[in-house]
Amino acid sequence: MNILSIAGSDPSGGAGIQADLKAIAANGGYGMCVITALTAQNTHGVSGVQAISGDFVLTQLEAVSTDIRIDAIKIGMLANAEVIRAVTSWLETVDAPVVLDPVMVATSGDRLLDDESALDSLLDRATVITPNLLELASLLREPVAPSWDEALRQAQRLAAKHDTLVLAKGGHLAGADCPDALVSAGGVQLELHGARHATRNTHGTGCTLSSTLATRFAATGDWIAALEQSKSYLSKAIAAADQLQVGSGHGPVNHFIDFFGTADPMGDWWQKIQPIREEIDQLDFITRLSEGTLDREDFHYYIAQDALYLLRYAKVLSLASSMAPDLGAQRFWSRGANGILDGELQLHGSYLDEFADTPSAITLNYTNHLAASQESYGELIAAILPCYWLYQDIGKRLAAANHAEHPYRQWLETYASEEFDSATEQAIEMVRQAFEQADPQLRARMEAAFIRSAEHERSFFAQAHENRVDFSTA
Repeated sequence: MNILSIAGSDPSGGAGIQADLKAIAANGGYGMCVITALTAQNTHGVSGVQAISGDFVLTQLEAVSTDIRIDAIKIGMLANAEVIRAVTSWLETVDAPVVLDPVMVATSGDRLLDDESALDSLLDRATVITPNLLELASLLREPVAPSWDEALRQAQRLAAKHDTLVLAKGGHLAGADCPDALVSAGGVQLELHGARHATRNTHGTGCTLSSTLATRFAATGDWIAALEQSKSYLSKAIAAADQLQVGSGHGPVNHFIDFFGTADPMGDWWQKIQPIREEIDQLDFITRLSEGTLDREDFHYYIAQDALYLLRYAKVLSLASSMAPDLGAQRFWSRGANGILDGELQLHGSYLDEFADTPSAITLNYTNHLAASQESYGELIAAILPCYWLYQDIGKRLAAANHAEHPYRQWLETYASEEFDSATEQAIEMVRQAFEQADPQLRARMEAAFIRSAEHERSFFAQAHENRVDFSTA
């Protein structure tokens, strides 16, 4: 995959052409670049900009395109109207998808474009536009969106105006959630949520996301898949940003986290339980629940055992809250416990005349495993994680089968919500952070606790159907 980046140069290496080439390479592409401007900048901001002439930008573009196949184009900083016109005219001679990151203002607040109105013709040529909230408002000549819902509406208006896709980005909003959404003139095509990482090292995130998106689309031919993969990659790069220790201001993300240093343990754990996940998907309970053909008796048995499990699980979450090392984590686990007592158990009660008082051996085995994982905070939350992550994974597929007449519609909605997606991402991030701070012995115990909980989840689902396979001794 040959990916061309058209953007400015960042001598500190965190944004612009330098970030683009790193992200393209990290995602399997061959990166090429046409430089539109030189900047003087570091992790504290931009102190100078020297635009390249439009004629020489065009000369660079023609030199590349007359010799090398271009599979996708990422456009970033263009500096002025002359450069914009040169790029726009050249685009008429090539046939490749264009990801346009309308770089007007750097993360530091420095302005990087002297004539925003000149962008209009280029916006019409873009396949996907990836503005931050400030740029999105500027392109529409509107105030900055104060909320995520308004940002989505602005993205839809921009998509309709230029007959393109718009990637709405919520990174500049307040709160623990960092949403992103791919929006067309018809509305939201894909919405993703993720936990906000506790780091100030986010220099070049917009450049990185847009160049990754172009690269992953060239590989997949699917904007939905490309965005899912790009957000996952960027999240890992931000999570590992503090490992680099570049500069004393807002440093760069860690583009090559998958190649150097510690690989993402969460991705490794997820792959290790792939056989378990596949077995869960094939269980009669899951397939019949999806189809809506699950017997009421089996469903009620599951609900009854789940209620007994959740009563004990809420105590485990409360314990995690008391052991958590910071206020944010304490609040997160406490909200989880309160959500069970105030919300989930009420839903269980709507299906049952009365709660059972005798847990099955499988239910007891699972809760006993959680109790045995309380030696340390890291081990405990690693054991907790599958109850979030597996439910989210299964819930997405069950939600795809949901419909207004589905007999278990309300239940399927519970674990396929934006709120649960966000909570799952936060739980994953907290386990990741605990793993990074753990010694080798604790890391091994955390992984073992996670895998064992996944096995218990499999057994828990299996117990609800009369033809179930008993994995309880696995």
